[in-house]
Amino acid sequence: MSLDLATSRDLLRALLPELVLTLVGMALLLVIAWRHRTAADLRVAGWVTLAGLAAAGAAAWWLWWHTAHALGAPAMIAVDDFRFVADGLLLGTAGLTVLVSFDYLERERLLAPEYYALLLFATLGMMLMVGGEDLMVVFLGLELMSVAVYALAGINRHSAAAAEAALKYFLLGAFASAFLLYGIALVYGATATTNLSLIGVQIRTLGLDNSPMLLIGLGLLLVGFGFKVAAVPFHMWAPDVYDGSPTPVTGYMATAVKAAAFAALLRVLGEAFGGVPAWHHIVWWLAVATMVVGNLVALAQRTLKRMLAYSSIAHAGYLLVAVAAGTSAGSAAFVFYLVAYTLTTLAAFALLAAKGRDGERDVLIDDLAGLASGRPWLAFALAICMLSLLGFPGTAGFIGKWYILVAATGARQLPLAAILVLTSVISAGYYLSVIMAMYMQPEPFERAHTAMRIGRLGGAVVAVSVAGVLFLGIRPNRLLDLAKTSGDGLRAGPAVTTPAPPSPPSVGR
Repeated sequence: MSLDLATSRDLLRALLPELVLTLVGMALLLVIAWRHRTAADLRVAGWVTLAGLAAAGAAAWWLWWHTAHALGAPAMIAVDDFRFVADGLLLGTAGLTVLVSFDYLERERLLAPEYYALLLFATLGMMLMVGGEDLMVVFLGLELMSVAVYALAGINRHSAAAAEAALKYFLLGAFASAFLLYGIALVYGATATTNLSLIGVQIRTLGLDNSPMLLIGLGLLLVGFGFKVAAVPFHMWAPDVYDGSPTPVTGYMATAVKAAAFAALLRVLGEAFGGVPAWHHIVWWLAVATMVVGNLVALAQRTLKRMLAYSSIAHAGYLLVAVAAGTSAGSAAFVFYLVAYTLTTLAAFALLAAKGRDGERDVLIDDLAGLASGRPWLAFALAICMLSLLGFPGTAGFIGKWYILVAATGARQLPLAAILVLTSVISAGYYLSVIMAMYMQPEPFERAHTAMRIGRLGGAVVAVSVAGVLFLGIRPNRLLDLAKTSGDGLRAGPAVTTPAPPSPPSVGR
């Protein structure tokens, strides 16, 4: 299906998933204004949100099924497989988060139906980010997502930790957005356009790969995106924000927010700056620092939620390895790993939400002692999640890391691949400690885990996620083919091959 985005009709068809989500969001606001007092009202808002996410997912699937693509001059919205696959991942993540939130919000007495409206508009912002073919669209999507997630982090108005998390996220997020916007301004000053495809054309035709203004603008863009993906040294906000937010929100931030920011980063670098070697060096060092710091600090954590927060930072480093490869294989590995990581992390946070109370901030790894004897199925599910995050064979996490290693070695990034393997070995120190506590330690007292309740919908989310992790660990081919197809849609520039660690980039060649 060919779409001429210069015409209003085809442009509306290209934006159908976002338009559907917008209309449902507006309808949801009316529902919330009418019904917002009881737990039943909260459930109505949740089901309306699920219906909207399903409708937007059907619209994205329809465009993908009919192989929609754009004709004519470059427009402000992308119409390609990468966008549709990313939309499906984001909508699925939001849907699973809604299912986990049903029982959690009622248990914690968070009778705030606006929670679901914020979740829906945050997802809409993410879809604009991953589909933006123009830096201004990417920025507007990022801001829509960020404002909604700031409010979600502090949705528990009775918790001082949640208020602290929201304030920290807002202040640092605004600071990072300023870097991003200034970077966009400098890139526009160097290329006279904010369209990603036209930026790439200008760089190639005018020889701007060594332009100081362009390189400074690119550096500022990387700072802004580095904050959103929680890459070291821009990760300072993540542990406290993840720790203070309600656990379903934490899972959503660790998966959907990270996935959207990474997808937008990959598109921006691949389409606009593929011919600029400098960003390969910067991302190389970001990947190394993020993998090393994330894993080493996670090793020292004793509370499960902060351990998962630093683990999320470490996995951002693994994804940066795929970005640093700068090849179609790296893009395919990136998409596959995002799916595997999202399923695993959502299930892990859903299980954490079942264990604790009041934000689950005080749940220690040792508090899981003897879980296998009292709640064997929950212990099995959490063990699978830990093994997948570790990269154990037979899980989706292993296949994802394997494909990233293949992409890195294919691009001759051998030191980066070696660091990924070594830091994965370090991560065994904290992932296996969770399994050892559940299976090798006795319960601290009789019936210690009796109060652990996950609910039917949350249990369904965990079951589907764990089944997906195991299935993709055995039969990954179909998802990999989809990842390759979507990755080929990005016009990635040639990889910069560096058999030794690259030196810090300079303005001159």
